[in-house]
Amino acid sequence: MAIDSYIHHSQAPQGAAPLVFTFHGTGGDEHQFPGFVNRILPEAGIVSPRGDVSEYGAARFFKRAGEGVYDMADLAQRTSQMAAFIRSHKENNPDRPIYGLGYSNGANILASVLFEAPDLFDRAVLMHPLIPFNPPAQPRLASLSVLITAGQRDPICPLPLTERLTAYFGAQGARVETFLHHGGHEISQGEVDAITAFLQKA
Repeated sequence: MAIDSYIHHSQAPQGAAPLVFTFHGTGGDEHQFPGFVNRILPEAGIVSPRGDVSEYGAARFFKRAGEGVYDMADLAQRTSQMAAFIRSHKENNPDRPIYGLGYSNGANILASVLFEAPDLFDRAVLMHPLIPFNPPAQPRLASLSVLITAGQRDPICPLPLTERLTAYFGAQGARVETFLHHGGHEISQGEVDAITAFLQKA
């Protein structure tokens, strides 16, 4: 069943709190971000899948031939698989806000799902995404609020590609916020504060 198609961490939401999907970076796992979500949204439900692609033992969500060189056929397949997984959990939590938070490779699979199935999420945080291709037009993104965070000197996710992705979401009508820090691929405290504010203000 799609609901169990990934090894994942899950906890039920309380009251009217949102359900938050978290997506780890390369080499992370399903435990990378639930603690963070618990601190900022203590009543939220959490679903955190583990990437099922191994790159020299490091868990990822889709295959690549090198840094920024994606296996596009595999990405399409994994995106459909992830969308079905998310939808099954969403259907088990009707009438509840759905948030997504992904870092690096996790941000990339989350972004790819948004391009294909924007109805799955109400708010999304893309931390240091790298989208080296031009996504298709997707007018249904107009209902989404998205925060994109990045490092101005990130050698893995060049700033011009971050700016291009930001412009893409804006062109689709999404409500876009950005946070940039002066460093690289690491997550800064200012970034954490920006994410906290973005998720809590909803």
